[in-house]
Amino acid sequence: MTISQNVREILGELPDGVRLVAAAKTRTVEEVLEAIQAGVDIIGENYLQEAEKVHSVIGDRVEWHFIGRLQKNKIKKAVKIFDMIETIDSIEIAREIDRRCRQIDKKMPVLIEINSGREVQKAGVMPEDAEELIREIAQFENIELKGLMTMGPRFGDPEDSRPYFSETRRIFESIKALNLPGVEMKYLSMGMTNSYCVAIQEGANLVRIGTKIFGEREYRQRDAWTV
Repeated sequence: MTISQNVREILGELPDGVRLVAAAKTRTVEEVLEAIQAGVDIIGENYLQEAEKVHSVIGDRVEWHFIGRLQKNKIKKAVKIFDMIETIDSIEIAREIDRRCRQIDKKMPVLIEINSGREVQKAGVMPEDAEELIREIAQFENIELKGLMTMGPRFGDPEDSRPYFSETRRIFESIKALNLPGVEMKYLSMGMTNSYCVAIQEGANLVRIGTKIFGEREYRQRDAWTV
């Protein structure tokens, strides 16, 4: 099947209220354009350098979400390109986003990444520390806190991801019930090609899908620690 056919199939099966983020890591401008022409309206990128190249051609006809690990020294450029950063897990990164957005008079929607598997080698704030971090980040004037994101296992039985997603949904609902000023629990970003159906069952309304849209890609060493 073509990229266009894959996109239309996925969009046709997603429930109302669930948005597709096309995870475009390593993909060419032509591939991304085909996905957009088929109906994709959010592009997710892991690496700033790749995002700059694609964004320079496509521009603002779609939303751009950053879905990888964001290094502090890349934030100045990142806030100019992206419409949402989904992977905030520290006050230091949030503070720098706030500072850089203040310089360009922009408010950046962000999601807090939850380390729902409590895996020390993975990014994300530990579940028990999420509320404290959210309360701190909510004080920044140039950040709009819009929800949570998590990663499940990338491979294997999709059901293996369910505990990750249910834990993140629990935190989502708990924070939402607090009605914290400056916090809107609107988006729950969970699930990838292997697990997005389970993620939707557990409450996801953003799903990050790459392989099922674009096909398999060449593995690179740096891919080992990201989407």
